[in-house]
Amino acid sequence: MFFKSKFLLFLLLQCSMSSRAPPKALLQDMVVPPRQLFGPGPSNMADSIAETQSKNLLGHLHPEFVQIMGDVRLGLQYIFKTENKFTFAVSGTGHSGMECAMVNLLERGDRFLVVEIGLWGQRAADLANRMGIEVKKISAPHGKAAPVEDIRKAIAEYKPNLVFVCQGDSSTGVAQPLETIGDACREHNALFLVDTVASLGGTPFDADALKVDCVYSATQKVLNAPPGLAPISFSDRAIEKIRNRKQRVASFYFDALELGNYWGCDGELKRYHHTAPISTVYALRAALSAIAKEGIDESIQRHKDNAQVLYSSLKKHGLEPFVEDEKLRLPCLTTVKVPEGVDWKDVAGKMMTNGVEIAGGLGATVGKIWRIGTFGINSNKAKIENVVELLSKSIEETRK
Repeated sequence: MFFKSKFLLFLLLQCSMSSRAPPKALLQDMVVPPRQLFGPGPSNMADSIAETQSKNLLGHLHPEFVQIMGDVRLGLQYIFKTENKFTFAVSGTGHSGMECAMVNLLERGDRFLVVEIGLWGQRAADLANRMGIEVKKISAPHGKAAPVEDIRKAIAEYKPNLVFVCQGDSSTGVAQPLETIGDACREHNALFLVDTVASLGGTPFDADALKVDCVYSATQKVLNAPPGLAPISFSDRAIEKIRNRKQRVASFYFDALELGNYWGCDGELKRYHHTAPISTVYALRAALSAIAKEGIDESIQRHKDNAQVLYSSLKKHGLEPFVEDEKLRLPCLTTVKVPEGVDWKDVAGKMMTNGVEIAGGLGATVGKIWRIGTFGINSNKAKIENVVELLSKSIEETRK
């Protein structure tokens, strides 16, 4: 202790020679407590993924890193279930995937149809409004999905250039059915855009079979990697639209053609675009490797099986899922009704003191629900039963 105090005093004396005193907080070690992350993301990293964060940095155009990027592209095609050449990862969190998709696929004069089952449909509509795009929305009550026939009818009548659907809305826990929407889009010459941020790897999804023209996701949920990349894939139809725009894409950073070149999607000589987050790409490769070793269909089935464990545990403790129709529940993120007379914040806070995170609602669902994410390695029977047990105990303790 004596030597540690002398060392800190030495540092302070050294710093006092500077023209400005450093923040005292930065002279202390960083505190990162252990947490079991059962909220809507980020999720806990597996050791095989966490270990990548201490590996040597490589240059963003070094041949070894280019090989890692190629591995990532193959892994993303695998989990998206697509043959799209323009499949890569945007340097940014999941929301950057939305922005990249929309700034490339929409331009002034276009019509945009948004299926709103929660916050993410609202976000897509808001972004389109900022871009000066005409927006029409189909909205479903929170906790419910939009009927596919209503979506098909709106496509036929409105004739949109782009249709947005969030497959798994993390604010409500709803899994929106996607079947036949792509067919309607093709019939009426619209592009089909799907948000899979909260669903990819834990919910059935087949980009090519569903005729999806653009899909994006995130790394910090089922993939169990750190946030910082947004996997994305553009169909040939989508790339044709981008190549034939009347105006250039307003963002250089999110330009899909430039990004696709950097990721080796177009077969041309790579051009410098930006310095990728090298360590985060390592983590994504390790995450995709874990999915490949388990099998994408096996991963999805495990999440579905363990969702049943969660539902049974909630019922045992007198708790109810927010989404009443089981077929419309997102298997990897479950929303739970807050019982009458219970303060959701007190309960979540009590659980946090025990090292377990769950989250409250988001947007219109604040105060009404808790959100329990069972992503990737946290989709585990014993872990799920422990979390629900602690939730029930925390409810009782905060009621006293």
